[in-house]
Amino acid sequence: MSALETIRQMQAAAWSNKVVKGFNTADVAVEFGLLHGELAEAFDAWRRDRVAELATELADVAIYLFGLAEMNGIDLQDAVAFKLAVNAHRRYERDSSGTLLKALEVLDGTTLAPEGGDA
Repeated sequence: MSALETIRQMQAAAWSNKVVKGFNTADVAVEFGLLHGELAEAFDAWRRDRVAELATELADVAIYLFGLAEMNGIDLQDAVAFKLAVNAHRRYERDSSGTLLKALEVLDGTTLAPEGGDA
């Protein structure tokens, strides 16, 4: 692996590049739009079975995500580690159509609805 081994290091490198090159470092809404565009390009590469292009576009998605995290003061490495731990303990059940859904969780006798999203 290269010198950039952790998410934290990659986030710092992506941010440094944005600052040095004069890219957007303040407008979060613009950054979300640019991230969405990169994700759409990745989807298009996948649809066309262009694996090398897909790899590049997914890297762009990660770089924009690192920038968004930095703009919002989020240590993405800590956030990802926390979410992976949460997901490892989450239970899923299939509904009547066979779709996998998060199971309702019970905390201190109170049934909690699952949070949004599938991750």
